[in-house]
Amino acid sequence: MNRTPDFSAQVAEQAVHWLLEMQQGALSPRQQQAWQQWLDAHSEHRRAWEHMQRVNQRLRGVASPLAHAALNGPKSASRRQALKLLLILGAGSAMTWGLREHTPLPSLLADYRTPLGQRRKVSLGGDDLLQLNTASAVDIDGAQRQIHLLEGEMLLSAAKPFAIRTAQGVLNAQGARLNVRQFADRTQIALFAGRVELTPNQRAPVLLPVARQLSFTASSVSEAKPLDANSGAWTDGMLVAAHMRLGDFLDELARYRRGQLHCDKKVADLLISGTYPLDDSERILDLLQISLPVKVRRFTRYWVSVEARV
Repeated sequence: MNRTPDFSAQVAEQAVHWLLEMQQGALSPRQQQAWQQWLDAHSEHRRAWEHMQRVNQRLRGVASPLAHAALNGPKSASRRQALKLLLILGAGSAMTWGLREHTPLPSLLADYRTPLGQRRKVSLGGDDLLQLNTASAVDIDGAQRQIHLLEGEMLLSAAKPFAIRTAQGVLNAQGARLNVRQFADRTQIALFAGRVELTPNQRAPVLLPVARQLSFTASSVSEAKPLDANSGAWTDGMLVAAHMRLGDFLDELARYRRGQLHCDKKVADLLISGTYPLDDSERILDLLQISLPVKVRRFTRYWVSVEARV
């Protein structure tokens, strides 16, 4: 019986990338080292790798023109794209990852969504505006003024009341400006203005304080903290760091670029401050080598490691 794979869409794409790299020919020593580091970094990576290998083997028995072209055609960018599509679709079949509420793949059937690295504005009528961050998806019921955040991050600026549903609960907003981000195990909210009542799935409603941010699960609500410097900065295309750990900074940056952005533990606790344009992640990485004692190693386009400068 098929079961839901316990790895994310991002890790699935990384596994596909390495599989495709190996099918292009033998890896160089640096690439081999990078692949091994990726594989050993987390048990989730190994599960995804083993799963993609099984999918690849099954695809070789598929009698379809697309599969034949992808697996047996000449090496080219189009062949790589076709094979990548087949691998991801094979791993995310309707039998396996069919329920959108539980799928780690992007919500392709959502009313509105954004690809990785892109942002989008959605008018809700009048001056009410919804903004979607990278790799985000929402369903909107305009008549009921309901928004379902399926994945990613959104910022709502609305005078009219709206109900925002996440995997962990419901936010009832009135004349509010708020940022909502969906994590795998929790929802994070930053309230800039207005009134928002939070009802976790397994708790009584609570009124959120203005100019504060917090996280909640289905059964708990964290202590509210002051807004951090980066709250909502993505709507202006910026990543703002104020004494942020380098490891956390790179985790944020990784949301806007394909592939794996690895941070060596030796430099993860270095602190960084500044304002950086999200649309030029390569430039940001170059700037890190100027402002911090680190070096950036690019094994492939999709595997970059930030390490201590020797």
